[in-house]
Amino acid sequence: MSEDITTDEVIITDERVQHIKERHPGDYEQYFLYMAEIVEDPDYILEANKPASALVLKHIQSNGKSYKLILRLKTSRDPDGFKNSVISFQKVEDRRYNRYTHSEKVLYRKE
Repeated sequence: MSEDITTDEVIITDERVQHIKERHPGDYEQYFLYMAEIVEDPDYILEANKPASALVLKHIQSNGKSYKLILRLKTSRDPDGFKNSVISFQKVEDRRYNRYTHSEKVLYRKE
């Protein structure tokens, strides 16, 4: 799949920001400042349950918290003008973070 990703630009729409605020209260407001670091320097990228999507995991050392970001990837099959886009974002407990890394297909692991 990664060979078919056509851009490295990542966006988040107002609609997705609203989704995150509604579904994961407080996470966007408290942790949005980490979103770029999560996308640019993930610890893991896992196969998501939807086509052309990935589950991005990152543990931030400075605050000791772990995060999950779901990313929709723009492929050659998408219309021009589409970008990679954040679908969802939230803080996750370490136990859930570890479960993801052991139960999902790992596409990338930071060495």
